[in-house]
Amino acid sequence: MKKLKTKDFLYAAIFAALIAVMGFIIVPLPFSPVPVTGQSLAIMLAGCLLTTRQAGMAVTTFLMLGVAGIPVFAGGTAGIGVLVGPRGGYLIGFLVGAVVISMLKKKFPSVLGLFFSSVVGGILVVYALGVFHLNNVTGMGLEAAITAGALPFIPGDIFKAIVAAFVGSAVNKRMENE
Repeated sequence: MKKLKTKDFLYAAIFAALIAVMGFIIVPLPFSPVPVTGQSLAIMLAGCLLTTRQAGMAVTTFLMLGVAGIPVFAGGTAGIGVLVGPRGGYLIGFLVGAVVISMLKKKFPSVLGLFFSSVVGGILVVYALGVFHLNNVTGMGLEAAITAGALPFIPGDIFKAIVAAFVGSAVNKRMENE
């Protein structure tokens, strides 16, 4: 296993902060316990820009801060109750999704590849874990969980995946030249 460097901790801290700040961009949906936030864009950017280890460290740090009571979850919420509540599966999905995006980007570093990686990790993985958990916690049924916890978010998350792909590609090219 490679030794952690200062820049690994620095990038993880910066992206944990970015994920937290993007949680203050929130649009509650009256028919869903899951709000629209900017956090999914931050997760996609973390996956597109960071190494797999850095992305995992960033999201783990974000989750640990939230569980410890620091108001970093969507809308300034915090605590273990959020993680075990209706939104918890999406938060765990953020960790798995960011790592998946980062792993996939190694194989597909182009703009289209980053978009594909963001869709797979940032949408499919996050939605799968989120909807599964939402269904289990609320007992609303799988169809209702998909309707409330996935379908309304698809257009916005596809847009976020496009943004992440273009930003990720531009920054990655710039970083290669440094």
